[in-house]
Amino acid sequence: MRVPARLLPFPAALAASALLTGCFAATEATGTDAGERVRVAMMQPPRSGLSPLSDDAFKLSRWSTAETLVKLDADGDARPALATEWKQSGRSWTFTLREGVTFHDGTELTAEAVVRSLTRAAGASPKPRILDGVELTVEAVDAATVTVTTAEEDPLVPQRLSSPQLSILAAKAYRGKTVNPVGAGTGPFELTRVNGTSSAALDRYDDYWGGTAKAPGIDVTFVPDGTARAAALRSGEADIVEAVPVSQAALLDEDLITEVPMPRTNTLYLNTEKGAFEDPALRAAAREAIDAESIVKGVYEGRADVAEGLLGPALPWASGLREPVRRAKAGDPDGRTITIGTFTDRAELPEVAAALQQQLQKAGFRVKLEVREYANIESDALAGAFDAFILSRATVLDSGDPAAYLYSDFASDGSFNISQLADLAVDKALHKAGATPTGDARRQAVIDAEAAVLATDAAVPMLHERVIQGDAADVVGAAHDPRERELVTLDTHVK
Repeated sequence: MRVPARLLPFPAALAASALLTGCFAATEATGTDAGERVRVAMMQPPRSGLSPLSDDAFKLSRWSTAETLVKLDADGDARPALATEWKQSGRSWTFTLREGVTFHDGTELTAEAVVRSLTRAAGASPKPRILDGVELTVEAVDAATVTVTTAEEDPLVPQRLSSPQLSILAAKAYRGKTVNPVGAGTGPFELTRVNGTSSAALDRYDDYWGGTAKAPGIDVTFVPDGTARAAALRSGEADIVEAVPVSQAALLDEDLITEVPMPRTNTLYLNTEKGAFEDPALRAAAREAIDAESIVKGVYEGRADVAEGLLGPALPWASGLREPVRRAKAGDPDGRTITIGTFTDRAELPEVAAALQQQLQKAGFRVKLEVREYANIESDALAGAFDAFILSRATVLDSGDPAAYLYSDFASDGSFNISQLADLAVDKALHKAGATPTGDARRQAVIDAEAAVLATDAAVPMLHERVIQGDAADVVGAAHDPRERELVTLDTHVK
């Protein structure tokens, strides 16, 4: 049975009704399978017609319609998907394809199909993020084997190939100027219809190589308004709801929501090149002045985790490897004036800035705030125009590996070095982490690099964010994935 409607304030109910009435009904498919289709309310509509070469690829992955050669486990290690095994030889990796896989149009998965998909991605403009700075070529060895070669030896090739933007699609997807995933995936659900930026429908694919999905299909409605998404869960209009706003979570039955730790850290970056925070003692004073717990309670209503490091609970291995870090002693701010920048695109960040202003002023700093839209402040932040900058930063990129984030943000030649950090010990640790093969040794090297960064106080991690997902009471098996790659899976269904 569906979740019964709950009491809503009349204006909220009216608004939700206007946004959602008829949306799910409009996408109902006509299949005769038993069981109820899973109705999903998603936050962001497609930006590029669901092309896998854009961020829309993550929707295809969350609907279990497009698949990649490999997938990642909870630790970020590569596991078999459309490829069953792989081996490295210098700059080349050879992948053996899974037998018995067909695309939704009935054609077979072959090495030629893999070469076509990966070559199109490698030559795309702009490139998928995971291939930024990576030169990659793909060749078919035989019908069931492909070789992927990079310009430089890269231990992360399997992890890179797990990115949803490198999904393998049937030849029909590439016939036009844009990549069209309708009816072209290999997953347990076939994308059958896309209605612009309003809805999409998927049907169960009975010839899926991994077994039969428990749900007969998925009906997706795109609902950018967070209040309306929450209302859809309360009223029974949706079975699964993405990204319930913190402000709405308190209005929902706690049994219907799950808080998923995100690989995203809210961090105060301190300018180490000039100004007050060129002095390590004043960076230490800022660190000691920050009360992250009060920010979590006050701004995030307790729905976040106080940071112990740059890497949070979405990477469960990090805390077990972390050891205490030796830092500089705090000095006296003595009324030094500092300017903190942040942006409005994430609603919580201006509130975080206001809280930090009070905390740092109490410690003896004079604090000015500069808050703009992100598009209008990023270039100044990267140029070191502020003494400090508050950023909500993803700590793993599409590879599931945090080494790239650490290098980008804290290497002396990093492309996103807001702290303007140039530290030989940090650079050495970052290079070691990037060159270490995947597995336990690389994870330890990453934590060592994190420790090197934290020892400089160039960045003060404050909290790790969570995303709140809503699942109706009769939904079974919905995925709660920190990397937002899974949502409706083979086992997801409505009782």
